Amino acid sequence: MIGFVPFPDDYAQRYRSQGYWQDKTLAQTFSEVCERYAERIAVCDANTELSYRALDESASRLALNLLDTGLQPGEIVVLQLGNVLEFVQVYLALQKIGVRPILALHTHRYRELCQFVALSGATATITADRAKDCDFIDIVNRVEADTDSIQLKIVLGDAPEGFVSLGELISAEPRRPSSELDAIQASIDPSEPALFLLSGGTTGIPKMIPRTHNDYVCNSTLATRYTGIDENSVLLDVLPIAHNLPLACPGLQGFMLKGAKVVIHNSTRAEEVFPLIERFGVTHIHVVPALLIMWMNDANVGNYNLDSVRVIQSGGQRLQPETRSLTEKVLRNCTVQENFGMAEGLLMFVRLDDPLEVRRESVGRPVCEADEVLLLGEDDQPVPDGVPGELCCRGPYTLRGYFNAPEHNERAFTPEGFYRSGDMMRRLPSGNYVVEGRKKDLINRGGEKISAEEIENLILAHPAVQNVACVAMPDPILGEKMCACVVLKRNQSLHLAELVAYLQGEEIARFKLPERLEILDSFPLSTFGKVSKKDLVEMVSRKLEEEAA
Repeated sequence: MIGFVPFPDDYAQRYRSQGYWQDKTLAQTFSEVCERYAERIAVCDANTELSYRALDESASRLALNLLDTGLQPGEIVVLQLGNVLEFVQVYLALQKIGVRPILALHTHRYRELCQFVALSGATATITADRAKDCDFIDIVNRVEADTDSIQLKIVLGDAPEGFVSLGELISAEPRRPSSELDAIQASIDPSEPALFLLSGGTTGIPKMIPRTHNDYVCNSTLATRYTGIDENSVLLDVLPIAHNLPLACPGLQGFMLKGAKVVIHNSTRAEEVFPLIERFGVTHIHVVPALLIMWMNDANVGNYNLDSVRVIQSGGQRLQPETRSLTEKVLRNCTVQENFGMAEGLLMFVRLDDPLEVRRESVGRPVCEADEVLLLGEDDQPVPDGVPGELCCRGPYTLRGYFNAPEHNERAFTPEGFYRSGDMMRRLPSGNYVVEGRKKDLINRGGEKISAEEIENLILAHPAVQNVACVAMPDPILGEKMCACVVLKRNQSLHLAELVAYLQGEEIARFKLPERLEILDSFPLSTFGKVSKKDLVEMVSRKLEEEAA
């Protein structure tokens, strides 16, 4: 596949011989799972349950009908659906016909969707008709008009002229024989991309992360080893399912591999989540710290029977020890499991039976014996235990290159194929790792990664702005929020509401909008003459402390 960086042959053979790669497609893997657990419930929402058999049958029906729309194996589509059962059906159906989805987030808007299509040559979009105040019909039509490759627009909901109804594709009896799916599967190379995740990226264009059939099955299989999952487990998926954590770490995929049940819900509101936990006997939940803080401080948390919860996996950012202690006090049978992971690959989990000090102090250690981890200093040499260094990694489920990004790959990987994560870590003598921050210029808002450079480039285009630097400011709930520090042109003025309105006009995801504006006469400079974002962060933090006093 043009633009895809494969695993080197010697490493691929090693991962096969060690049993990490099974040389099966995602579709083959999950068809076997659906046959093995046919009568058990696979996925459900508040109103509908699908058994493994019913899920597989509906995905096959949809797959055959998608072929009738003109989709061909090897093509790329933008898949943008929220936490709905249809997402699971579409995801499996696309795998059955060898069509590769780009897993766009429900928060992405016109600007991001155009970038994905332009970068990938995607031939189709699969979206909802609307989400709250957003009209995706209008957005998709504009994306089609402003790019060159879109030929098919599928929509969940009302399908106006020019769109194909997803609901009808799911329900209609196919005209093609199921043998066509077998033939397609036989032609797919499991070492090729099955899907594309998206990076938070430090540059203005999100990077596409190819996940192969082999590495993504490996990813979920390894993640199930350390999360206490069996066929009686019940996962509540409320984080956006297009994210790596709720999809595959172990997520939907890992729970299905074990024949367990996944409850999908499209809201994180406590008044909706608590009844679902009680009703379905939920045992596992994925969270980001901000969400867990909100739930544990909800006035009604004691009014529901939440004793079924066994494991809460927390990722996206560091969990404060106080939040962990409160959670395990409120949910008496629960262990809060810290993890560190990236859409690019490497996973680190605290083990459920680790000593309390390990659970409190670290994000655990890699889930796979074949994961190779280096912590490199400024001189690109390994640092000793206890000294922070940039996390660099390679292994059977870590990418060897972003899709169609050769220049970026030169910077993002060492000559030996280690991925430079941009995360600063130190290794404890116990072999566990502690996150110390980031080398990359990213702002982590409740687990959502914001590229400072992307927003800076947009703000610089504002007619009143001479220079800008976007920095993280501390937030007790979300961890970080974005502050835009701006130097204005002479005789110009700017207020936060004006800036936000301007950026909304650029049609970016809402979570990328700045939440504070600082107007400065000039920026502090480093000894190298660059804008000192460290000094800006300290200035904003000091102001926040003064305002709170």
